[in-house]
Amino acid sequence: MGSKPDRSQELVDQIVVVIGASSGMGLETARQVRAAGGQVVMVGRDRQRLDRAAAEIRPLSTAAFDAGDTDRVQRFFGDLPHTVDHVLSTAGGPSYAPLDDMDVTDTSRHFGERLAMTLAIAKYGRGKVRDGGTLLFVGGTGGRRPGIGRSVTAAMTAALPALTANLALELAPVRVNLIAAGFVDTPLSASLLGDRIEARRAELRASLPIRRVVGPQDVASLAVHLMCNEALTGATYDIDGGQQLLST
Repeated sequence: MGSKPDRSQELVDQIVVVIGASSGMGLETARQVRAAGGQVVMVGRDRQRLDRAAAEIRPLSTAAFDAGDTDRVQRFFGDLPHTVDHVLSTAGGPSYAPLDDMDVTDTSRHFGERLAMTLAIAKYGRGKVRDGGTLLFVGGTGGRRPGIGRSVTAAMTAALPALTANLALELAPVRVNLIAAGFVDTPLSASLLGDRIEARRAELRASLPIRRVVGPQDVASLAVHLMCNEALTGATYDIDGGQQLLST
């Protein structure tokens, strides 16, 4: 394997807002932004977890709130005292339930809140992002293959790329891109799978073409690349270690 690229100057003098910065992909992206010379504004739901992460990252500032609260998103961007270069949002999670077990009201709320959150970040963040900067969202690939219990996730998986492409035209010259991640070995994945997490890791190591599990570092590296490459907008970038190439 070759040496890792030197990113020490890629984001010098740039400011990145990371929504979902307390752990997982968001926290790792904050680390890589700092390693690339950038500054970070960290947003997370849980104040204690956010403060622990901030002690490591040493951000410009932090804000603790639920990004699903669109009024709070509006206030956050309105209160930012400076222009930023990029905004990354990893907020939001999948919803899996077979139709027989589904609470339609709760499911509708989940779907609507995820779309509203994305639109709110776009609507209220656009005025704070410099021309050529990025609004970058993280979604998933899990709904591309039909399966029982995947209906809501499939709908969201289909909606986000279309939303991203349209926002890229409407918000230009601010760029808008989407990272579609497969399984990523994060604390959220571990909490969802519980005692099945080790079996899932072993299965992926054996079956994925890359012969290892995708981690937060991989997603963060892609995020930093999308921030730096100013020719990229309106697109969805898959990162799943080749999982979609498998027959099952």
